[in-house]
Amino acid sequence: MNNHIVISTEHADIGYKGRQPVIENINISIRAGEFIGIFGPNGSGKSTFLRALLGLLKPLSGKINVLGAAPYQGHKQIGYMPQMRTHASVANLTGRAILSASFNGTRYGLPFLPKGKRLEIQKILELVNANSYADRPLHTLSGGEKQRIFLAQALLDKPDILLLDEPLANLDPRYQDTFIRLLQDIQQHLHVTILFSAHDPNPLLDVMNRVLYFAQRKAIIGAVDEIITSSMLSSLYGIPIEVIHIKNRLFVLGEGRHIHEQELHHHD
Repeated sequence: MNNHIVISTEHADIGYKGRQPVIENINISIRAGEFIGIFGPNGSGKSTFLRALLGLLKPLSGKINVLGAAPYQGHKQIGYMPQMRTHASVANLTGRAILSASFNGTRYGLPFLPKGKRLEIQKILELVNANSYADRPLHTLSGGEKQRIFLAQALLDKPDILLLDEPLANLDPRYQDTFIRLLQDIQQHLHVTILFSAHDPNPLLDVMNRVLYFAQRKAIIGAVDEIITSSMLSSLYGIPIEVIHIKNRLFVLGEGRHIHEQELHHHD
């Protein structure tokens, strides 16, 4: 990690034209090589923020800068892994064919893919430890195996920034832990900046440099022990919030209900 800024926003309102902004007046900067966890309740702007970084949404006001320029669609140095969903149109394709499609538009798995591209695909599959099942149809793979294929797809261009939208959803704790360890290895190998959206901060506590937390159209960024506190979350939500650590569990309580209640995962 260094002090080079790869993502910054200045007084940015983000959302959809003709509607109230989803996020208002966001001012953040993210350095190269950071691992940023992105949290907040449903509808708070996590996915909207990632879409803005991808150039799919222009700021309603203010500025967004990614790798020295305003975001634009198709940026080769930004890898993106959307929320997992397997469409019927790709369910019968192999993982290798899906990666081939990234080089060939909709022409899935063309047999004349250049040798250099085939070697690139092979290296990425090995990097994510997915080579052993890359030639099986997607519908036969487990959730964790599918996630590795989609992660490989996001890494094909060896991006400087990797955006992950809810990659732990529907994975059991064992596969969550394995996926996070894999990301640590990839970050060390490729020196990539990672922005990781999730509902539960617990699985990421040992790997995050900072957290970006969204609520009530606002956003705050900082170290985990600075942001996920009773006082900070109470201010962000605008209601009394209590953060409690009990043995190996984290409870974030607000108005009589649990906002987060998950087991903590401590890594050796």
